[in-house]
Amino acid sequence: MLELVFLGTAASAPTVRRGLPAQMVLYRDERFLIDCGEGTQRQILRSGLGFRRLDRVLLTHGHLDHILGLGGLISTLARWEAVERLEIFGGRWALDRVGDLLFRVVLRGARPPVPIALVDIRAGTILESDTLSVEAFPVVHRGPGCFGYLFREKPRRPFLPEKAEALGVPAGPERRALVRGESVRLADGRLIRPDDVLGEERPGLSLALTGDVGHIDDLVARVAGVDLLVCEATYLERDAEMAQRFGHLTAAQAARLAREAGVRALVLTHISQRYRVRELLEEAQAIFPQTTVARDFDHYRLTRQAIVVRHHEVDEEEVLPAPSLPALE
Repeated sequence: MLELVFLGTAASAPTVRRGLPAQMVLYRDERFLIDCGEGTQRQILRSGLGFRRLDRVLLTHGHLDHILGLGGLISTLARWEAVERLEIFGGRWALDRVGDLLFRVVLRGARPPVPIALVDIRAGTILESDTLSVEAFPVVHRGPGCFGYLFREKPRRPFLPEKAEALGVPAGPERRALVRGESVRLADGRLIRPDDVLGEERPGLSLALTGDVGHIDDLVARVAGVDLLVCEATYLERDAEMAQRFGHLTAAQAARLAREAGVRALVLTHISQRYRVRELLEEAQAIFPQTTVARDFDHYRLTRQAIVVRHHEVDEEEVLPAPSLPALE
């Protein structure tokens, strides 16, 4: 299961109901903070997520509304002793601004309260484990070194307990070894191979976040087929000229990207206070029906069966599909 919590969904400036850009991706015991707008530490507290194991920040770009929360976050992490080290990933330009913010303004030459590593990234895989890969892909916004991020669970072969039972494989280390792809020998001398108890390979879940982006032409292939696409929608189509001038998308453009890329569902974020949510939703759903607009603290859970969003403030769940969003086979 992949999870995503929206901590801030506003464009450029906070509103009464929306904080500045930040999202947290959760996978098993791993956490990834995507951007860190001003006030993110308070949003983390309000969300109930807490600060434990929050040792990686992935920046989409270096604009102030995406990085100003880092100073306060680092201070809080140190005071609560929540992490032993913090890694901040981003393009060179973004990291230069972060370095100035943290080391010249916040710390002013003092020793950081926790070791901080600024990791200059390029397009491609930036983090990888046995079950998950994180890729950065370049996007066009304003300024150099802007990236989106793709979280992709690695394909796996499901364990078939009924076959293991029929073959007499006991629960415990033998079954774990078979899941890892290792053959095991049973007490009676029989050799059991992974193919004997594993099903056909299934693709893993996937989640793409574009960050701020000015056009979609080069993104279709990069986000093709993902389960959940998180895309900015700062403008409506009636203001497309303004969107182009400032390097942002309209809701219609985001929906066209989702449709052309064949994604499973689309979530719009980076919402401007000049529009009503209903306007954004109507424009996007006319092109790509499986669209929602994110609210602060919305918690999306991706499984093979469904995408479920829990709305924090009203404590209610919504399942996406409508019936038009099928479970994965």
